[in-house]
Amino acid sequence: MIIKKIFLKNIRSYKEQEIIFPEGSILLSGDIGAGKTSVLLAIEFALFGLQPGKRGSSLLRNGENEGKVWMEFEIDEKNIIVERSLKKGKNIFQDYCSITINGEREELSVTQLKNKILQLLNYPSEFAKKQNILYKFTVYTPQEEMKQIVLEDPETRLNTLRHVFGMDKYKRILENLSIIISKIREERRMREGLISNLEQDKLDLSLKEKELEEKYQFFSLSEKELSLKIEERKKISEERNKLSEKIEEKNNLQKEIEKTRIIILNKKDSISENNKMIKQLDEQINKLENLKFDNQILIQLNLDLDSLKNKKEKQTLEMLKINSELNSLNSKIDENLKLERKISNLEICPTCLQNVEAVHRANVLNKIHSDISEAKKRIKELEEISGDQKKEIEFLNKEISKTEEKIQELKILKIRLEGLTEKKKQIEEIKKNNSLLEKDIELLNQHVDVLQKTILEFEKYEELFILKEKELEEILEKEKEGYIRVAELKKEIEFSISLINTLKEKIKKTEEIKMTLDYLTELEDWFSKHFSYLISSIEKNVMIKLKSEFSKLFSEWFSMLVSDSFNISLKDDFTPLVEQQDYEIDYEYLSGGERTAVALAYRLSLNQVLNSLLSKIKTKDIVILDEPTDGFSEQQLDKMRDVLQQLNVKQLIIVSHEQKIEGFVENVIKLKIESFK
Repeated sequence: MIIKKIFLKNIRSYKEQEIIFPEGSILLSGDIGAGKTSVLLAIEFALFGLQPGKRGSSLLRNGENEGKVWMEFEIDEKNIIVERSLKKGKNIFQDYCSITINGEREELSVTQLKNKILQLLNYPSEFAKKQNILYKFTVYTPQEEMKQIVLEDPETRLNTLRHVFGMDKYKRILENLSIIISKIREERRMREGLISNLEQDKLDLSLKEKELEEKYQFFSLSEKELSLKIEERKKISEERNKLSEKIEEKNNLQKEIEKTRIIILNKKDSISENNKMIKQLDEQINKLENLKFDNQILIQLNLDLDSLKNKKEKQTLEMLKINSELNSLNSKIDENLKLERKISNLEICPTCLQNVEAVHRANVLNKIHSDISEAKKRIKELEEISGDQKKEIEFLNKEISKTEEKIQELKILKIRLEGLTEKKKQIEEIKKNNSLLEKDIELLNQHVDVLQKTILEFEKYEELFILKEKELEEILEKEKEGYIRVAELKKEIEFSISLINTLKEKIKKTEEIKMTLDYLTELEDWFSKHFSYLISSIEKNVMIKLKSEFSKLFSEWFSMLVSDSFNISLKDDFTPLVEQQDYEIDYEYLSGGERTAVALAYRLSLNQVLNSLLSKIKTKDIVILDEPTDGFSEQQLDKMRDVLQQLNVKQLIIVSHEQKIEGFVENVIKLKIESFK
């Protein structure tokens, strides 16, 4: 990571300022209060935002409502621009965040931007929730904070360094291991309860399998008994069916007798009906023999009928003529009346268009009146004639009707007399039919006698049938009981099989639980005795290695800043151990410059160890030192040249008000109080 430039607006003492950072060593110089530390805080804010516990009022310029930091930097040839702003409301909060990578801008939330920066810096994920502690110990730690670490009690310092080194993961592993072991023990206790009945279940399974075998044997015997009962029932059923056939034959014979008797009764009824018919025919013959028929009378009546019809036809024609003449006369009268009405009011002749004279009109009207009078007279005469003709036609109709009735009576009489011979023949036929019917009745009676004798022979089968019915009912009841018993045994067997399968499944699951329990026991033993020891050993060895490397670097850096009369190293709790002529010197008894040398050596050693340990982080090429020479003597200031030359980084930013440092660096950025007003 290399910082290129930063822009501040309303940040602490800056109203609006842009600062460009070249590569190499850079000195931010200026008097106290010139805003050097403000630049470093702005860099930290641009990267990570406001940290928990840090107020926005510590950054926002007094009296302003909004502030902004814009920073451009480079990581792995990627040009990155980060922008963050502060806004004043009830509290001062982060208002806007964005990141631009190689020209592609993206607006993010505060948390998203911090995670994005951590990702770009390739910081381990476990440092996402550790504020920006890794940045502080690898890039920028204020000198006073470093002195505070040196002065902390050993346990606090060790925990802080464990936190910085990422060694607290071993503690978390052991804590999680304790939780896992506790869970395993809970699982073990639960499974131990589940397998407590395993042996009893196996014993129950053995007993139930024996019971099932006995039920199978009993089931086989019951099926054989049922099969015998079925065969016996079939045999009795066949015998009963044969007897039923005999009884059916008897019933059929009985039905035959009933039918025959009905036939006999029908034949007797036929004879009785025939006798009645003979009697009726005899009476009809006697009546017809007393009647006489004269064909001449029938001929004369037909002639008289024709004569009457001719007369009626002539009268009808005359009647039609009279009616036609009456209609004609009535039409003429209507026409004359219409003409009379026209002439009475006529003043001008429609033909010649001349005035009609009164005399001429009167003559015409007289002629019309005369014609109407004659027509009415003729109508009266015709109506009198028409009335006489109607009476004549009515008379002729009555005579025709009487004549037709007489003719019809004679025709009927003729027909009846003609059927007299037929009736006599019919009587003879009926008598012959009666004779045949009587013979049939005699034969049918004989047939009934034969059938009755046959029925007597079938009477014995009914008693046998009743006995077989009882036997069949008894065997069916036994067969039903056999079926029920077989079904019950089948259900018992199925139930037993189900219980056995359930018990087997239970035993199988219990044995699986037992296997799991054995595995959990082994796992708990391994975690408790081996894995926890392994983690502790790894942690211990890593801390020993870190402490060894840290101590070596600490001694080298300190020896560059202080005379050789001091021997310095680190204790196991990373507390600096300063010795002079084999006597341990307490940190409080060191001079101000020596204390600064201890803190600076501690800072540079820590930075170098972390960059070595976390070799993939992207902040290895930059170091920021804030007032690293506070309290140094002139001799120690001279030695800072060697220290800075030993720092192998691409960008070194030093904040100091010591003018001598300007000769040790490649670039100097001077800040003045008036430059930001």
